[in-house]
Amino acid sequence: MQEITTYLAPRSLNEAAQAMAAGDVTVFCGGTDLAPQTESGARQHSACLMNIRRIEGLGGIEEKDGDIRIGALTTVSEIRRHPLIARVAPILAEAAEHFASDQIRNVASIGGNICNASPAGDMINPLLVLDAAVELASWADGAVQKRSVPLENFFTSPRRTVKRAEELLTTVVFRKPAADFVGRFRKSGPRPALEISTVSVGVGGNFSAGVLRNARVAFGSVAPTPLRARHVEVVLEGRRLDADVIGAALVAARDDARPIDDVRASAWYRSHLVEVFLEEALHHVRGN
Repeated sequence: MQEITTYLAPRSLNEAAQAMAAGDVTVFCGGTDLAPQTESGARQHSACLMNIRRIEGLGGIEEKDGDIRIGALTTVSEIRRHPLIARVAPILAEAAEHFASDQIRNVASIGGNICNASPAGDMINPLLVLDAAVELASWADGAVQKRSVPLENFFTSPRRTVKRAEELLTTVVFRKPAADFVGRFRKSGPRPALEISTVSVGVGGNFSAGVLRNARVAFGSVAPTPLRARHVEVVLEGRRLDADVIGAALVAARDDARPIDDVRASAWYRSHLVEVFLEEALHHVRGN
């Protein structure tokens, strides 16, 4: 493991962006992913380690111009108990409720969970259902430059994203859901928390008069990256959510999920769980 020769703790985004533009920097916030990965040898850190926890303006949750904006440093615990999230995006609070333990939730950040880019990332699934985007910042031409990337286009492979080495994820953004939005998150595991998802399923959309519109379905741990279940969404879109449509959605899920066998579960079991959780989530939506 490479020796750490430089430790940075910037207070501003300008400082952080300039440091990242200057050379190879390993960024961490809560360290709940970085620490175990480096200790196990699964990941190497660079000689320069930068703690972004103290950067002003990168935390908090707010509603602005019809958007819900969550700073990258916001912890899972903050999301879990925030009244705005509970009111407009309870599916996100639901995922936070089943994220690890209190101790880990208190330090794990939303930005870190996304940038870790695990196919099993619990907070990613509901954000895909909410059609979220991430804002990335970098230093160029003497100032901080920002770009926005839809979250569904952010992941390229396990632990890999489109974020460039000199960029820092600063904000997660999604449109405030309409009053008739209904969502549901489900994950597997023998315990309700402290468990890496064997499978996770998120479902959401605008539900009125028995019809689901703007259908959003996301799967985790069944492909190299978290994904939107496009075949399922097509089946559900604008349809009355009856038994026949739910059955067709379960069949369509087989075209979206691409699970593998590994030490935690077989591909068959994962495929089975996708259908079980999807059916349960759709009945939950139907019940609302």
